[in-house]
This record gives sequence, structure tokens and C-alpha cells, in this order.
Amino acid sequence: MTESPAGIDLHVHSTASDGSVPPEDIPALAVAAGLCAVALTDHDTVAGIPAFLAAAQAFPQLEAIAGVELAALYNSREMHFVGLFIDPDAPALREFLEHQRQERLERAENIRRRLTSLGYPLTDAEIAEAGGGEVTGRPHFARALQKKYRFSSMVEVFDKLLKRGCPAYIPRRLPPPHAVIETIHAAGGVAVWAHPVYRQRNERSWVRRIMKKFTPLGLDAAESYYSLFGPNETALITELAAEYGLALSGGSDFHGDNTPRIALGSGAGKMFVPADLLEELKKRKK
Repeated sequence: MTESPAGIDLHVHSTASDGSVPPEDIPALAVAAGLCAVALTDHDTVAGIPAFLAAAQAFPQLEAIAGVELAALYNSREMHFVGLFIDPDAPALREFLEHQRQERLERAENIRRRLTSLGYPLTDAEIAEAGGGEVTGRPHFARALQKKYRFSSMVEVFDKLLKRGCPAYIPRRLPPPHAVIETIHAAGGVAVWAHPVYRQRNERSWVRRIMKKFTPLGLDAAESYYSLFGPNETALITELAAEYGLALSGGSDFHGDNTPRIALGSGAGKMFVPADLLEELKKRKK
């Protein structure tokens, strides 16, 4: 019987940011999912990478990749970039992350004040019990609110209070994309545009516009495989990435129980990221 080919997952979150699985547990889950490579890419933090890499030593068949996910703002649209193969101790990256951490702390406090004004106060203990890494994010607020105020699910909390356009939503202050790309490169990493057509309209024109502008500024790759992508989205990104000379990447955007329908390695069930994408990504390493 022929074994199924091993896949990879280059977009994964842990409790160091807004996931529910500790970073040291990710390698074992990746092996159980049949993966040959996995990248830890927490939001605005590299705090989980030492534990992640240490745990991966028990699985010589698995390539563990240090990464990070950073957000940017371009023409009023939030964009996300995954940095792969980074040096988590790079001074430029550490400085950038500290600035983002302060921004997240301020945002979290503003969200809490807004929730209090709406009749949903939360104590420090209640928020801490909801988990979280260096900074409290919206999923942590959602879990605390669900428990205290008996919402049916975290999705209901987001839909009523926390998602964009809702009463407790506070926008982030974000850097421009070129600053994010430069930071990833300064850490020796590969800059990947994450979920390029995620909830966007006029997808082809949007993707072409961004690739045309930011490829000359250092963009290395784009996610052509993603949990919410079907064949059409994958084909679109693959086609335009080839046109602009970008490598391809892919990942589930796994958050554990915080996104229960998204599994490590397979996303919503049908995602498969081929391992042969790694070679070209490594060629782009700075």
C-alpha cells in the first residue's frame, strides 16, 4: 500500500499569541497529522519559538521552522505577512515586536473599557483565565465573555461585540507593508503575503495590484494554499505569483480550539500544502 505524500503547514499559531495549543505541543501534532515540516508563526511575538524548536528535536522526521506573523495597513485594508526562517533574536525584529506589543497592550485596554461601557465588564483574573501570551487579543476576550456572560460560542461573541463594525471593535494602528517586509528581511527571513484574497472583493485586481507594488520592495512569496481557499483561489494566486516571480507558500492558520473547524495540516479538511514548495522558499532566504 502506497503511503500518502507528506505535506507541510507554514502558518500555525500557539498560546504564545492567540492559539489554544502550547508551542511545545505543536511538533507532536504536526507529526500526527502526517506533516514533514511545520512553521510556528504567532502574531507579533516569537516567545513560543524556543519551546517549539526544543520540542521538535524529538521528531527528526519533522522540519521545524521559526516564523512570525505581522500585520500591516495599506489603503485602509489590513494585510498580513508571515515571516519564515527568521532569526527570533534579530535586533530589528525584537525592536519591531516590542513596538507592536505596546500597541496591542493599549488596544486591549481600550477594548476592555469599551466592553465595560457596554455592560460587559471583565476582571484581570477573568481575562487571565482565558489564556493568552504576551498580550491579550480578541479571542481571549471572546473566551472570557463566553464563559461569564453565557454566550453560545466565541463566534457569537465576535458577531455581537468584537468583529469589525461591532460595538467593542477597536482598530489597530499598523505599519505600512514595506516596513513589515523590511523587518522580516532584517531577521533573515522570507516575507510571505498571507491569505492574499481573504475576504477581499475584486480578487484578481487586488492581488495583481499588491504584487506589482510590493514585489520590487522585497515581497518574496504568497500563500496559494490556505484553509478557506478552494481550487479557484489557489489557481489565481499560483498564476499571478508566477507572473511576478514570487514563490508559493501555504498553511492552515491553525489556532487550535479557537478556530475549531481548522485542523493542523488540512485546514477546513481539504487543504494540502505540497512539501516541494519548501525548496523555492529556502532559496529566497535572506
